[in-house]
Amino acid sequence: MGWNTRITELFNIQYPIIQGGLAHLAYADLAAAVSNAGGLGQITAMSLENPDSLRSEINRVRELTKNPFGVNFAIGQHNRPFEDMIEVVIEEKVPVISVTGGNPKGVFDMIRDHPIKTMVLVAAKRQAMKAEELGADAVIVVGHEGGGHLGRADTGTVVLTPQVVDNVSIPVIASGGITDGRGLMAALALGAEGVEMGTRFIATKECVHAHPIYKDAIVNADDNETVVIKRSLGAPARALKNSWTEKILELEKQDGGYDVLRDYISGAANKNYIHDGNPENGFGWAGQGIVSIHDIPTVQELIDGMIKEAEEIKNKWKDGGALD
Repeated sequence: MGWNTRITELFNIQYPIIQGGLAHLAYADLAAAVSNAGGLGQITAMSLENPDSLRSEINRVRELTKNPFGVNFAIGQHNRPFEDMIEVVIEEKVPVISVTGGNPKGVFDMIRDHPIKTMVLVAAKRQAMKAEELGADAVIVVGHEGGGHLGRADTGTVVLTPQVVDNVSIPVIASGGITDGRGLMAALALGAEGVEMGTRFIATKECVHAHPIYKDAIVNADDNETVVIKRSLGAPARALKNSWTEKILELEKQDGGYDVLRDYISGAANKNYIHDGNPENGFGWAGQGIVSIHDIPTVQELIDGMIKEAEEIKNKWKDGGALD
């Protein structure tokens, strides 16, 4: 059964499934596994120390897969220039990049004369329209269910995706709360032409930088174990609920500004949990889709299972079973 959409054609991939940028987690092992399984894997540039580290990670991906892959640039969450990292992507002829957390214009200006396909993460119709105007090849629409940084509005994926689809001509990728074949089919029904998943790919064997305690927390969580932090800073983001995030929320209620919150929301605090398995001294990003995550498969098993489930839904719809 075919899975061709404008997304599969744009990125030359088998299935319209994209792996999210995943700060401090999206490295070569995971990216290559996703690409080998038929999706589009990505490494995250701005979590790496310098251009040489990015070049090494790109080369490592190419050792592990012959398939297309991407590099994510979370330009809004780091107080450092990204231009030297973009130069590496150009020199290494990376086929795809995604831009999250900021205005993509500076990135697009640098790659304008190079055959690099681009995705931009958006959380509002207006942002999607602007991304298209700037030259994005596709937009990723993240709803309020997603893990990590979100839009300032509380609009969910089911409502936001068709709004964007109706107002841009470029392909739309749905993100937020999607973990399985049901989510893939729901996204396609809403007019999206692919899905992006973040949290679901953390709970896989090839996400080797994620500590087992972090993965187990995702697998064992119920539907009330994520919270949105950093609202007071205008940068809301969804994380697993623990004593650390409760302290963050307490400080926010007390009108604690960035200087008060800085150590609690830092990359170091994030890595204390996700790398070192210390939830009492850090936090881990996760979306509301954790309620549907019950195992830690290989990436190949995950994507094969998603496609099998989606094809079963396709057949059920074709036979009229859903409407009987």
